Amino acid sequence: MKRGLKAVCAYGAIAFSLMSPASAEQQAAAPDGPSSLREVYQDWSVACSVKENARVCSLSQDQVQQNGQRLLAMEIQRRADGSTVATLLLPFGILLDPGVTPQIDDQPPLSPQRFRTCLPTGCIAVFSLDRSMLGKLRVGEVLKLNVTTDAETPLTFPVSLHGLTAALDRMVALSAR
Repeated sequence: MKRGLKAVCAYGAIAFSLMSPASAEQQAAAPDGPSSLREVYQDWSVACSVKENARVCSLSQDQVQQNGQRLLAMEIQRRADGSTVATLLLPFGILLDPGVTPQIDDQPPLSPQRFRTCLPTGCIAVFSLDRSMLGKLRVGEVLKLNVTTDAETPLTFPVSLHGLTAALDRMVALSAR
């Protein structure tokens, strides 16, 4: 039961960070810099904050409709073990069973990724990004997130990759400090 509660809290924290670009800042400051920062690299934002006296950085892209409603959010974070993870927040109205199938430009689609859970802000999919995938994302133009709507029609959410390479490099550099 405790493990399940921790997972729900972790997903809630991810969704909260995706809900608000200006996430809550920690009071503790790094000895050689600010307690938080946010930089923009074309279509991607790099954000860092201090948590438990360690700098935690991620990059993200939010897409909103003209009425201000969030269409999707994508966050990429490097974990302490060196692995890289992507978290997607997609809107309601899509079938959950088929998952989301990432595709870079016109390359063959990657393996479908399952949705983990749905929260009041949308549905979350989390998947690892290996070195090969990161390399393809760095040279790509668009990441297509292919889903099936509730009406059983295909739908693609395009995520611009412009600025991703610079944002990834900056995230790694800031995380190493």
